[in-house]
Amino acid sequence: MNMRINNDGDDLFHNRLFSYLQKQLAIPIEEIRRIRKQVFSFKSETTDYILKGFPTYPRLKVQEEFITLLKQEGFDKTYSFYQLAKYPPLHFENTFYSCLQYLQPSDDSFTFHKRKNQLEGLDVLDEFHKVTEKFVHHFQQSLPPFKQLEKWNERTAVFLNHLPIIKYYVQKEIINELLVWADWSLKGIQRETHFFTSGKKVILHGDVAHHNFLRTKNNELFLIDFDLISLGFPHSDILQYTNRILPYLRWSFHELVSFDKIRPFLHEKGFLFGLGYPTDIFREWNRAIREKSYLEQGKMQILLEMTVGQFKERQEFFKQIQYLAG
Repeated sequence: MNMRINNDGDDLFHNRLFSYLQKQLAIPIEEIRRIRKQVFSFKSETTDYILKGFPTYPRLKVQEEFITLLKQEGFDKTYSFYQLAKYPPLHFENTFYSCLQYLQPSDDSFTFHKRKNQLEGLDVLDEFHKVTEKFVHHFQQSLPPFKQLEKWNERTAVFLNHLPIIKYYVQKEIINELLVWADWSLKGIQRETHFFTSGKKVILHGDVAHHNFLRTKNNELFLIDFDLISLGFPHSDILQYTNRILPYLRWSFHELVSFDKIRPFLHEKGFLFGLGYPTDIFREWNRAIREKSYLEQGKMQILLEMTVGQFKERQEFFKQIQYLAG
């Protein structure tokens, strides 16, 4: 048995999982490697695959059905599910697993640093929305509706609970202004409810971070990892995408206007209110405190650059959108 195991993994667990797969899969496997929690790559004699875990069998089946419909309707920029189990489902230690196509990554990995990538990611996301609009009705009962206001109210509450720790690292004046931005944004979103509940209904990806775009060896860009899909309207994904690329635009509203697929939304008050919410700062502080990674010097430097280092640029950006929203 040849196994490559990340150092942060549980060797005994990996050995048991490897043995289980050897018995349950219709193909012999040679090695298995942990990528992240409940996601592994494994190798047969000729092909690599991904093994992905799901907390429940219905969640797994929804994903399989969703990917199948995506492919059938013409969206080929994602992976396929493979039925490799002799007796499905694969169920190991309270987790249901499915086998996915392994996409060979390019040496030129996808990041939001390059404008080419920022534009191409928007194109893939736009195509994804157009395709899911065709079959969104099929998932009316199996997918939750996306609720922007509820999500950010919850994120804000967690951030407020973490303030005793955050105050050790960030000046009171900056924290107070972040909270002003959040309050302005949440109240505005509440007033502009119609913007977030109207338009053509699609299936939202829900996590358009750079790591969920994969550039493959043949230079195609794929969209992956659909764990947070929900029912909603395209501007919710576009808002999240815009928030993701803004740090790489140095919080320049002028740069933002140059994106054809974003520009129309900049005339919508609801979208502007959404851009005012410090979602990345709240998200990353909440995660760092939950995982205690704020105690690591490297990760703390990243947090402080996001919170303090970019503060003046963000402050100017906020003033612009506040003026435009009226």
